[in-house]
Amino acid sequence: MWWGQAPKVLYTFLENCDFGDATIVPFCTSGSSGINGSLDDLHALAPEATWMDGQRFSSEVSQDEVAQWVDGLGLDL
Repeated sequence: MWWGQAPKVLYTFLENCDFGDATIVPFCTSGSSGINGSLDDLHALAPEATWMDGQRFSSEVSQDEVAQWVDGLGLDL
């Protein structure tokens, strides 16, 4: 995240891919910016996808914390 916005490369990626019935789980690392500022714009680029709540992690997040978050999503991985 940079000043509350996702990197432009994500916008390009979402614009150019067919997500069909995919589930998208947005996440990021950031020292201070939240994730919510760009979610509406990202959703608009892949409206056919199912969007789950996003998560921002600090730079100090551990691998175990991320793994616990992923496990708690209830996705069939």
